[in-house]
Amino acid sequence: MAEMLRMRRSRGVISGILLVLLGLWGGLIQFIGPYFHYAYTPDTTWTYTTARLWLDILPGAAVFLGGILLIIAAGRHIALFGALLAAVAGAWFAVGAVLSPLWNHDVALGGVPAGTTVLMRTVEQIGIFTGLGVAVVFVAAAAFGRMLSVPAGIAPAAAEPAADTRDTEIIG
Repeated sequence: MAEMLRMRRSRGVISGILLVLLGLWGGLIQFIGPYFHYAYTPDTTWTYTTARLWLDILPGAAVFLGGILLIIAAGRHIALFGALLAAVAGAWFAVGAVLSPLWNHDVALGGVPAGTTVLMRTVEQIGIFTGLGVAVVFVAAAAFGRMLSVPAGIAPAAAEPAADTRDTEIIG
């Protein structure tokens, strides 16, 4: 049974690296974005709010952890858990701000885009929440599918070459 869960470690490395980078982006962009005039309110650097914890830091950490699990996993079950964790966190990036009025007395958490033009506000919405979430879900789903398509187990290395059967006489 354990043989069936084994897989090559390199199977999820690229997806894992992408998820680690996307997790870092998602967890840190609200804090460093104001340096580049790319933020949600409050648009000051390194300002912590509870909304940033629930909508940025925790999902960013979950995506980061999912990526790390994909990078280091030698077992299919660990890699699948990492991909699933990242996908759920990516979905939260995409819909968390929209769903936040449900538990926050009809007030959306996360603030509003700080851009001065419609284009900049749209880019902030896509890059900080919605588009980031869609990208994370896409990469995590691709990794999940790749893990499911792994053949059962890793073929053991042959210790001896197979016997030559050409000279064998069949008695029948």
